[in-house]
Amino acid sequence: MDRCRTQVQGRDSQEEVILMRERTLLLIKPDALQRGLLGEILSRFERKGFKIVGLKMLQMTKDLAKEHYAHLVSKPFYPDLEKFVTEHPLVAAVVEGKEAVEVVRLIVGPTNASRAPAGTIRGDLSNSTSRNVIHASDSKETAAKEIHRFFKPHELFEYGLSHDSWLYATDE
Repeated sequence: MDRCRTQVQGRDSQEEVILMRERTLLLIKPDALQRGLLGEILSRFERKGFKIVGLKMLQMTKDLAKEHYAHLVSKPFYPDLEKFVTEHPLVAAVVEGKEAVEVVRLIVGPTNASRAPAGTIRGDLSNSTSRNVIHASDSKETAAKEIHRFFKPHELFEYGLSHDSWLYATDE
């Protein structure tokens, strides 16, 4: 995990808040785009205080789908999944913040959207396991691999937000 120093407004210029920064990947799936949910989904992460450091629309190829879903290729439902993610565009995003992987997974909700609690993205916006509007990395290790799979280093940005000092206390 990287350390990010952010100047705290209204404090001595030598005093800094040290925030632990973690990144994770989101894939906003074709069903979300077809239903006009992109803005609502991204806004949930911004409202929580995550910073979007990478964002792009893409058409997933069959090869990229096989790589991304390698753990599912042998499953009987894979051909439908591959068709679903390759026929229409999706949006890939990298978000950054404290405990990003864990907190993003809580915001997204369980894969089986019919069991996802109200208030989660899947609980509010989906009822399906396969058409569940969003993918989020499930671990720090997976996030690193998935970010590299969908983004080149120059497509990820480093920048501060004016409200960083309002998100966490100095002892967090």
